[in-house]
Amino acid sequence: MDALDREILATLQDDGRISVTELASRVGLSLSACHRRVRELEQSGVIEHYRAVVSPEAVGLTFEAIVFVTIGRTDPETVAAFEAAASALPNVVQAERLFGDPDYMLRVLTKDLSAYQELYDGALGGLPGVQRLRSTLVMKRLDTTPGLPLA
Repeated sequence: MDALDREILATLQDDGRISVTELASRVGLSLSACHRRVRELEQSGVIEHYRAVVSPEAVGLTFEAIVFVTIGRTDPETVAAFEAAASALPNVVQAERLFGDPDYMLRVLTKDLSAYQELYDGALGGLPGVQRLRSTLVMKRLDTTPGLPLA
């Protein structure tokens, strides 16, 4: 990956809907060379996929919590079962496996506190292997741009 690839990636992170023509112009490549590089970045897995970033508030998901999960056992079967079940919950919008205690951090969005309590007491508490849940409420999201530092 060279500096042009990084510039292409940085531009696409800022605007995934940019046309290849505009992208080529911004990075100083011909249309065909730019298109070839983007296709190679996609095929090699550097670009995983494209998506729209939707405002949670605009779709009624105004309550956000971070849930720390400790599981009772970390054998491969329990870990796999927990991860599959957590990933299947639509209100869990981000999940990270951590070193140490706790084992996982989940970012959860719901419409309100009541919906969160129902999710917490039901689906989250019922995830495979859960020993303990601890949560904290998000007061303010500082940055919603999921870009990587490519410089």
